[in-house]
Amino acid sequence: QVQLVESGGGLVQAGGSLRLSCAASGSTFSSTAMGWFRQAPGKERDSVAAINWSGETTYYADSVKGRFTISRDNAKSTVYLQMNSLKPEDTAVYYCAARSSPIATMRTTGYDYWGQGTQVTVSS
Repeated sequence: QVQLVESGGGLVQAGGSLRLSCAASGSTFSSTAMGWFRQAPGKERDSVAAINWSGETTYYADSVKGRFTISRDNAKSTVYLQMNSLKPEDTAVYYCAARSSPIATMRTTGYDYWGQGTQVTVSS
């Protein structure tokens, strides 16, 4: 069993930055691939970024490439999402997820554990 707790969400103006954190407990974090997802009101949950167990392999949705960076600190059992140049369309609840595999995927169905989510609101 894995417990995930996200933090770092909030209200920011367009063009601003936020860094989300996701602290994991209850498993061997260093062998677990992680992902960030988001869900806007009335929309499906979409993938944002994913990272493999070592941090050497990362994937991004086209909509965030060049603006968002996923990273991890295995010593702290924490994964991060640095979000720069934020746009109003980035507004959503952001979820951290972990999968029972060291290999990253952008598929929502590929993850076994989910955090409770953190709200990100970007004003225009």
